[in-house]
Amino acid sequence: MSTAARKRLARTLRGDEQTAFSVELTAAAGHLELEVEGFGPVRLPVTPAKARKLIGLGQPARFGRGEETLTDPDVRDTWEIPTRLVRASWDDVMLTDVLATVKEELGLPTRAALTAELHSLLVYEADQFFLPHQDSEKDDSMVGTLVVTLPSAFTGGELVVGHNEEREAYRGSKKELSLVAFYADCRHEVLRVQSGYRITLTYNLLLHGNASRPEGDDGTVAEVADLLREHFSTPVPRYYGGPAADPPNRLVYLLDHEYTPRGLIWRRLKGADARRVSLLRTAAGQAGGEAILALADVRTTHGAFPAHERHDYWDQKSWYGDDDDDDEPAGGETDGEYDIQDLIDSEFTLTHWTGPDGTRLEETTLPVDGTQVCASTPTGALTPYSSEYEGYMGNYGNTLDRWYHRAAVVVWPREQAFANRAEASPSWALDEIAAMASAGDVPGARGAALTLAPFWDTAVAGPRAPQDHDQASQIFASALRAADAVADAPTAAMLLHPFRIDDLDHGQADSFGKMAGRYGQPWTAEQVRTWFAGKPGWTYVGGPERPRWIADQLPGLCARLQASGPGGAVAAQQLVELAWEWTAKDISAAFASPWPSRRDEKLGELARPLAAVLTAAAAIGAASRRDIVCGFVRAQGDAVTALEMSALRAAAKLPRAAARGEAGFGDLAADCAARLRARLARPLRASGDWSVELSAGTCDCELCRTLRRFLEDKTRRTLEWPIAKERRQHVHTRIDAAELPVTHVTRRQGSPYTLVLHKTDALFTGELQARDKDEADLTWLAAHWGSDID
Repeated sequence: MSTAARKRLARTLRGDEQTAFSVELTAAAGHLELEVEGFGPVRLPVTPAKARKLIGLGQPARFGRGEETLTDPDVRDTWEIPTRLVRASWDDVMLTDVLATVKEELGLPTRAALTAELHSLLVYEADQFFLPHQDSEKDDSMVGTLVVTLPSAFTGGELVVGHNEEREAYRGSKKELSLVAFYADCRHEVLRVQSGYRITLTYNLLLHGNASRPEGDDGTVAEVADLLREHFSTPVPRYYGGPAADPPNRLVYLLDHEYTPRGLIWRRLKGADARRVSLLRTAAGQAGGEAILALADVRTTHGAFPAHERHDYWDQKSWYGDDDDDDEPAGGETDGEYDIQDLIDSEFTLTHWTGPDGTRLEETTLPVDGTQVCASTPTGALTPYSSEYEGYMGNYGNTLDRWYHRAAVVVWPREQAFANRAEASPSWALDEIAAMASAGDVPGARGAALTLAPFWDTAVAGPRAPQDHDQASQIFASALRAADAVADAPTAAMLLHPFRIDDLDHGQADSFGKMAGRYGQPWTAEQVRTWFAGKPGWTYVGGPERPRWIADQLPGLCARLQASGPGGAVAAQQLVELAWEWTAKDISAAFASPWPSRRDEKLGELARPLAAVLTAAAAIGAASRRDIVCGFVRAQGDAVTALEMSALRAAAKLPRAAARGEAGFGDLAADCAARLRARLARPLRASGDWSVELSAGTCDCELCRTLRRFLEDKTRRTLEWPIAKERRQHVHTRIDAAELPVTHVTRRQGSPYTLVLHKTDALFTGELQARDKDEADLTWLAAHWGSDID
């Protein structure tokens, strides 16, 4: 739907109906009989003396904040008479008339019954007040509050009720009852009483029975239905040109009133919301759609600056020309503290939604694109629950972020209902697909799965994906069941595509082996490779979890796959090959590190994955893969002993048959022992030999050649080298990266400064320590792998 079409829908739903958010009535004092235990009948008007006596029966009034009930005189300062002591009797005709008028003025459904339930008797004396707040819903049927101010003499103490940008103040009367009713989501406050006593009865307004609404005339319903069809059939234009995207799969219509999760029910919608929603639901049905209720969080970002720093050029026409989007007012408004300019960005996120019947409220987190949102009342016309001003940040100028809670009706084509819910809850969708197939509707399960394709990768592996490994593993298990249930290789591949190999564990070997047998070797090979590599463009293609997964899961997983049948054996073979491919790349990367300590640390971390690959290869009888792995290790430089020793220590903890069998650990032990013996056979460094070895690396520049000549000189310990800053920095880097026993200090005299290099005694102590370690490692090898290294 184009922006203009969404505007037409918003205007059509807005209509001409005007409903109030609050209403005031008056009644003669004789219509109410009030009696308080311990006080007796309360005669109206209430005199100051009687008001003081009532206070003697009261206690500080409490208020709710979240799940807590608090007492804080800085927020609410008034006296509350316990309701168990209060008996209020109304003239039946009078109360009936009052509630009928309230129902009509507030736009409540005429066929429903509205009742009033006594909540409290309050007495405000001088200087008491209640700060702005919203009433909590004490009952599932509660839609509003009725405040009855008893006649008495007082000044101040006005009841101020607000909704969106409107405010109404109600004063009370010295001689008559003043009755003010308003919706529960209206923010209201009692201003500070200046003198006298303000005495009120408060009631919860409860709505019962048939709360259905007239659905509008046939012409209006048809018009809204046509607009919905247009919305769901019009491709969304791209901001930067190119072909349009697919048509939207949902419409989010934002409501005017606020609703809590408890109050989000069709029959409890308020005022104009109720009429608009009834019309929208009926039209959605005619257009082949369904509607649900939802709660949304909205964030807007405007250009802004403090009101006292006003800049005239901001008051001119927007730099971007006319803005045809009426979801936010044009620039130039002010909220008193800031001058608010053009809308920069809006974000919409659904946080809760219901089933089509308005029940089964579920939490969700589903971002919604602005092209799927419309509202009869712009968000900027409402009161935000939070705001934050940010000064100049570079990309934008000064900005003001504001956050709002809004209710909404979400409409989608009936055939896309499954996909919409699946986008918010992939685990639910997978379970539903498996359940459909289990009930015998395999074609239906396959069809439902195919509706997920446009967003499935993002829903499962995008920013909203679960970060907890156990939770991700549970979703993966559900995906395996669903992929098997659809009995279609391409559909199964789509369902499994977003996952990574780290999600697979040996507990899922049987189900994956069965699926590999069903869909065949090419499908299995491609699936495993996809899990290892990740989708092109993804940032995650392995990480700290990958070596841990190979070490912990690969041997057991391959053994179980091998035992599950021919399909599982193919999968196991592919897993070993790809696990080694990944491990070999990481080993090569470690050897490429110029820092010896970092190289050895990384090689140590890769020892357990190496041992796991060899163990898994033995478990599935992959002798050729074992030989490839062992040959790769033996072909590495002398530093490979750090990898071999760590792998052999890990293998020593395995069952003896596994370690001594076909895994190839004996070959690694023999190679490692030979390298250690060769190093130990070298003569000790002579006491006057100060030569230091510097690997050639990738640089053979003039500076590195000079550095190498100094390092190789057996008698020279110090080099004073006048070179410029950039050249000094290169030498610093080479020495630090190679972790040489050489200090390098700049003497800041002359021009250029002099770089002073000095060989340290660590040259000798380091070699002795390395020799001691080699001897200890060889002793350990003899004790644990003696027959392999003799």
